[in-house]
Amino acid sequence: MSLPFETFALAALIVTGAYVIFGLTGFGSTVIAVPLLALVLPLKFAVPLMMMLDLAATLMLGARVRKGIRIDEVSWLMPFILVGMGLGLTLLIQVAEGPLLLGLGAFVLLYAAYGFSRRGSPIALGRPWVVPVGVAGGALTVLFGTGGVIFAIFFAGRIHDKEQLRSTNASMIMFSAVVRVFLFGFAGLLTQEALLTCTALLVPAMMAGFHIGNRLHAVIPAASVVRAVYSVLVVAGVSLLARGAS
Repeated sequence: MSLPFETFALAALIVTGAYVIFGLTGFGSTVIAVPLLALVLPLKFAVPLMMMLDLAATLMLGARVRKGIRIDEVSWLMPFILVGMGLGLTLLIQVAEGPLLLGLGAFVLLYAAYGFSRRGSPIALGRPWVVPVGVAGGALTVLFGTGGVIFAIFFAGRIHDKEQLRSTNASMIMFSAVVRVFLFGFAGLLTQEALLTCTALLVPAMMAGFHIGNRLHAVIPAASVVRAVYSVLVVAGVSLLARGAS
């Protein structure tokens, strides 16, 4: 797949902005980048592309935050995440691009609606929620790379320390990215033409965005950029629904 310069430049801009958000919050790169990248790239190309960039970014962040990871919370989710990933891989292989774009568009709009309507403290979810959260998050992680927001919502109601929450969210992204390397390799998604080249060329954009976001993390409240992000997601979601329907 040859990538026109204009398309690559737009992809680099999307990746930079997404990783600014990631540097600020410890999650959110893929849920922002994939819906936008899917407007200019095939979805089954954009998802593994962002997976490899996420893996590189979380390896960078992991050395700084590993001490804050809440292993007690993560360990309960992992078995159910693996089940969901198996389901998601089956759908990603068997379902055509159009229905997948419709599904991604619907998810993005629902997530944006949740963000706009949320008020007050995060909802505290009990331990039994690990089953639906793990399965749904695992499936969405493989399908669209967006399961991280499901995990983040779950952890926000259970972890009250800001640094522990950021570290735990980042650890889940790293865990899911490592597992997806094997799943996507098995499915042949990592052998797509120009995928590795495109990933390598976008690493500087990822690093620049991550560096900016990490520097801003100490001085800018993450909540100050959230509404702008949700507005972008609304536009992307509507565009994806239109593209999927056509």
